[in-house]
Amino acid sequence: MAMTAPGTRAARPIPEGFHTLTPTLIVKGAADALDFYARAFGAKEISRAASPDGSMIMHAEIQIGDSRLMLSDEFPEMACLSPLSIGGSASGLHIYVEDTDALFQQAIDAGAKATCRRWTCSGAIDTAS
Repeated sequence: MAMTAPGTRAARPIPEGFHTLTPTLIVKGAADALDFYARAFGAKEISRAASPDGSMIMHAEIQIGDSRLMLSDEFPEMACLSPLSIGGSASGLHIYVEDTDALFQQAIDAGAKATCRRWTCSGAIDTAS
């Protein structure tokens, strides 16, 4: 067993490629979600760990722009439930990009559904949509 001197770290406190805060999503159909995020937002898959039988994703990491996101399938037996199972979600994700119109259309083309009008960062309604 390797030992480290007192006051030194064997591992980085923030892993390479991560920021201080990294969101985790629990979804039904994680494999489909990974595919959608790749098509809609250009997400790059960093890692994926499947269940022993290969039917579920226990943990995956993707990168969109310079930020990483973790996600997994829901596992009700471990109280890990998706918004579909609990009837909604109390969270959201914000994606900052140079061309919002292009990314909005890319997401629609990948299968996203617009449920409201777009907002600008200042909070003003984008009435062009």
